[in-house]
Amino acid sequence: MTNSDLSKLKLDKSGANFQRKQKIPRWGLIAIGIIAALSVVVMLVANPAAEVETAVVARVYPSQSFTLLNASGYVVAQRKAAVASKATGRLEWLGVEEGSRVRTNEIIARLENRDVLAASDQAVAGVSSAKAELADAKQNFTRMKELREKGYVAQSDLDTADTRQKRAEAALTGAEAALRSAQVAVEYTLIRAPFDAVVLTKNADVGDIVTPLGAAANAKAAVVTIADMASLQVEVDVSESNLARVKVGMPCEIQLDALPEGRFRGAVHMIVPTADRSKASVMVKVRFAERDPRVLPEMSARVAFLERDITAGEEAPRTAVNPAALVSRNGKQAVFVVKDDKAVETAVTIGDKIGDSIEVREGVTPGEKVVLNPPKKLKNGSAVKRKEK
Repeated sequence: MTNSDLSKLKLDKSGANFQRKQKIPRWGLIAIGIIAALSVVVMLVANPAAEVETAVVARVYPSQSFTLLNASGYVVAQRKAAVASKATGRLEWLGVEEGSRVRTNEIIARLENRDVLAASDQAVAGVSSAKAELADAKQNFTRMKELREKGYVAQSDLDTADTRQKRAEAALTGAEAALRSAQVAVEYTLIRAPFDAVVLTKNADVGDIVTPLGAAANAKAAVVTIADMASLQVEVDVSESNLARVKVGMPCEIQLDALPEGRFRGAVHMIVPTADRSKASVMVKVRFAERDPRVLPEMSARVAFLERDITAGEEAPRTAVNPAALVSRNGKQAVFVVKDDKAVETAVTIGDKIGDSIEVREGVTPGEKVVLNPPKKLKNGSAVKRKEK
């Protein structure tokens, strides 16, 4: 066979018959799509995602198991003062700011006091002059007394010397009183801390007019506000219906919103002997067992009133889950942890009951989500979705 004969045997791909044979019909593509969709539906029907309720693995404190009641309130300094001056004047110097620690009688501010200082100096001079006059009068009286005994002077001269001495003594007493008054006036311009404390707010600046009553326009009454941090207590409102369960001295556990990871031991210090009619509650003051520098006035707090004291080993938080998450598998406890929308069966080691939860010593970590009341058909790896409430 020649090359020309072989060329005649080649298929003509440009022909209409060839193109019609190679092209897939439209109804075939539709059939393939339907089959694929049916396969997906069959798979979903055969393995549907189970709707489940979930809960978060939490860290709880053992004290929750013997807490009688809870109440909320704020940290309040029981000893607090708005420090002001007893005199009116312009603030010339301020030696503290917010957060400064001050000691009892420490000078924290000063008003302009050149006029009262001058009056004080004048009073000091007056006392010195009165003392010199008294010394001279005493000396003269002694000399006149000796001369009178020898008959050299008349009795009237001795009487005059005695009167002069008494007048000098009275003048010294008056000069000393004037000096004390001038010193008090100077002291009024010096603003001192009444007790050991921390400055909470600064209410005036250098140049402001400070007056005791603060009645003048733009005048400031208090220079700073201070608080004794050793006097911090938590004030909470306890409903009248629960008041019988609270006793002075009973142990408490304090939690501050600003320090959520910490718990502070305390005790009931006082039950204020009056009720709030509008809230039907009574204020209870709880003291801290130990002072912590992180605790500040006006922090919001929650107080747990405890049935007994916290013992050693009960201070630290523990990992716990809702008991409804536990299932029994071959005599062991397990939970279903939700990971990537799948239920992963996880063996756990449980401990003591803590309030409404169960301690988990091994198997899960705080923050993980577990399935509550797992269905019997739920297995390891089953698809799950959260049940809408």
